[in-house]
Amino acid sequence: MEKVLGKIYENYTDSDREFLLEAYHYAEEMHSTQKRASGEPYFTHPCAVAEILIDLGLDTPTVAAAFLHDVIEDTSATDKDISERFGKEVLTLVDGVTKLDKIHYNSQEEADAENFRKIFVAMANDVRVIIIKLADRLHNMRSLNFLSSERQQRIAKETLEIFTPLAGRLGISQIKCELEDLCLKYLEPEAFEYLVSNIHQKLQERKDFVNFVVEQLKSVLAESNIKGEVFGRPKHFYSIYKKMKNQDKSLDQIYDLSAVRVIVNNTEECYEILGKIHKQWKPVPGRIKDYIATPKRNMYQSLHTTVVTNFGQIFEIQIRTFEMHRMAEYGIAAHWEYKENKTSTNNFDQRLSWIRDVMDWQGSLNDSKEFVDSLKNDLYSGELLVFTPNGKVISLPPDATPVDFAYQIHSAVGNKCVGAKVNAKIVPLNSTLHTGDVVEILTSPNSKGPSWDWLKFVKSGSAKAKIRQFFKKEMKEENVKLGRSMLEAEAKRKGYNLSDILTEEAFNKLSTKLVFSSVNEMLASVGYGAVGINQILFKLIDYYRREVPKTMGLAEAEKLKKTPQGSVTIKGMNGLLVRFAHCCNPVPGDPIVGFVSRGRGVIVHRKDCANLKDYEQERLQPAQWTGDIEKGFVAGIKIIATDDDGVIAFITAEIATMKLSITLINGRLNKDKQAVFDINVKLNKRSDIDLLITRLKKDSRIIDVYRTNN
Repeated sequence: MEKVLGKIYENYTDSDREFLLEAYHYAEEMHSTQKRASGEPYFTHPCAVAEILIDLGLDTPTVAAAFLHDVIEDTSATDKDISERFGKEVLTLVDGVTKLDKIHYNSQEEADAENFRKIFVAMANDVRVIIIKLADRLHNMRSLNFLSSERQQRIAKETLEIFTPLAGRLGISQIKCELEDLCLKYLEPEAFEYLVSNIHQKLQERKDFVNFVVEQLKSVLAESNIKGEVFGRPKHFYSIYKKMKNQDKSLDQIYDLSAVRVIVNNTEECYEILGKIHKQWKPVPGRIKDYIATPKRNMYQSLHTTVVTNFGQIFEIQIRTFEMHRMAEYGIAAHWEYKENKTSTNNFDQRLSWIRDVMDWQGSLNDSKEFVDSLKNDLYSGELLVFTPNGKVISLPPDATPVDFAYQIHSAVGNKCVGAKVNAKIVPLNSTLHTGDVVEILTSPNSKGPSWDWLKFVKSGSAKAKIRQFFKKEMKEENVKLGRSMLEAEAKRKGYNLSDILTEEAFNKLSTKLVFSSVNEMLASVGYGAVGINQILFKLIDYYRREVPKTMGLAEAEKLKKTPQGSVTIKGMNGLLVRFAHCCNPVPGDPIVGFVSRGRGVIVHRKDCANLKDYEQERLQPAQWTGDIEKGFVAGIKIIATDDDGVIAFITAEIATMKLSITLINGRLNKDKQAVFDINVKLNKRSDIDLLITRLKKDSRIIDVYRTNN
C-alpha cells in the first residue's frame, strides 16, 4: 500500500494527488473489516488495481475509480455517496465495473454470452471501464493460488477466452502477456512448469547471446549516426507454448525464445536500420513483416524480421519508433498518458472504431450467444489483409470471402453485390480470399438483396449481422407471418396452442431477457432466423406451467368435459377433463395428485413434481390410477456412464430387448468426462421403468440411473 502512495506522489500534480488520496483513504475505511481469501486485508486488492493503472499512465478519475471499484458492491457505500464525494465521472466508472459483476443467468453458457455482450456495451460507453476490469482481473489472477482448484480452472478459462483477447485487441500487451502466462500456469500446469525449468536452465547462455546481438546492433546505429535504444526481451511462456503446440515442435526446436528491439526516432530510420540489418545478417524468407505500412487491427506498428547469424543462430528483431513502442506496450491506455500528442489521439480514435462497428451490428442480434459466436471470428482469430482496386488495405478474418469484403466496405455494397473479381478474375462469391488479393465487388441497382445462403459461408460477424439486418428491415411483414406459423406449428407439436401460452404477461416476462419491443418484432426475429423457435417456446411454456395455474379458478374447471374412463379418478370430483402434466410425465403406477386448474380441467402431476410447491395447496386433490391405460406413457431417465464407445449401443439394446420405444435421446460429456444421456422411453406400465433401471445398473460401465421430471 505504501508503494501505490509513492507512485501517486511521483506521477500526479498536487490537485490530482489530493483527489486520489481522498479516494484511497475512503476505500481503506470502507473495506477495513474485510479480508481476501489469502487472509490479507481486502484493501490490498483495490490498491494493486490502482497501481497497475498508474503504471499504464491512466488519468486521475480512472485511478480513483480503481480504488473505489468494489465499495458499492461489497460495502455500505451507495451511488449517492460516491457521486457527492468524487463526482459523476468516477461514479460512472465504478458503476460500470460493478454492473459487469452483477449478472446472473440460468446456465453458465448463457451467463458467459451475456457477460461478453455487457462488456462490449460498457466498452462502447467508456473504454476505461474495461481497462479497470482488466487490471482487476490481472491482480485476481496473480492471487489465484488461494482459491480451490475448480475455481482456478474456471477463472483462468474465462480469462483466456475473454479478457486476454480484449487486452490484445486494445493493444495492452503488458497485461495480455502476463494474463496469458498466468492462465497457462493454472490450465496447463505441467506444460508451464516444463517451460519454466527448461528455459531457466539455459538462461545465462541466452543472455550472453542476446547481449552479443544488442552490441552488434548498437554498432549499426552508431555507424549510421542514428540515436536510439536497443534491448533484448524474453518471449513470454504462453507464446512459446502456442508455437510448440501449433507447429508440433519441441522446445529445442524453438529458436526465437528472445527478441531484440531497436527503438529509433522516426519511420525513415526504421526502414534504414532494417536494410542495414539485412546487409549484416541473412533474413529468413517469409519472416519479414511490415506492420508500419499495414498496422494490425489493434493499431500495433513495427517492423519484424527474423535473421540468421554467421554461426547459424536464428533470432527475431523488432524495429519501431518510440511512439510506436509506447502504443505497443500500453495500447489504448497510452492515450491518457500522452493525450497531448496528436498521433496518439488519432490512434485512439482508430482503436475505438472497431468497438463502434461491433455496437452498430450487435443490435440486430437478440441472442447473446449468437452475438458472441459472431464476434469470436473477428476478435480471436488471426488477420487476413486484402486490397481494394485503389490500394486500400482491408482487414478480414481468416478464410473470409468476397461477401465479407463487400460488407466490410459498406452495407449498401454488400446488399447490392452480384459478383466479385479477385486479382482481375471472376470468382464465386463463396471463394476463400488470401492475403495480398486485390478484390473488386460487382454491384447492380436491380439486385434484390443478399441471399440466405450467404450466411452459410461468410466468416465475419459484421457481415452475418448486416445480412440478417437486411431481412429484418426489408422483409418484416413476411417475417412476422413466417415466424408466427413456425411457432404455432412447433407449439402444436408440443401439445400447446400458441394463443394460450403467448399471453401479454408471458411476453413481458420474455422481453426482459430477449429485449423485444413488441410481439411482431419477436415473430419477425423468429422468421428471419435471429432467434431460435425453441428459445422462445421453452420460455413461454415454462412461464405457462409456473404462473398460469396460480390464477385459475375452480368455477371454470367444473364446466369442463367429462373425465375419460379407465384412466385417473380424482377424489370428490366427477365430469372433469383430465390432462397429464408435461413437466413430470406421470405414468401408471406413479404416486399422483390432481391440480384443479382454470380452463384446462384437472392436471395430473407426480407427487414428487418440483412445480407443485408453487401451486395453491387447496387446489390439490388426491388422485389414483384406475382401469387399463390404452395410450403409451413417456418417462424420462438420466444415465451417467463411463465414456466408452460401446455404452450407447448397450443402452439402446436393453431398451429394445424390453420392446420399449425411445422418443428422445440426448448425450454429452460432463466436467468429469463422464457420458450423460437423457432418454425418454415410451412405456405401457409403471413397472417397465423400474425394470429398465435395474437392468441398466447391472453393467459395470453404468455409474448411475434415475427417473427425471422431464
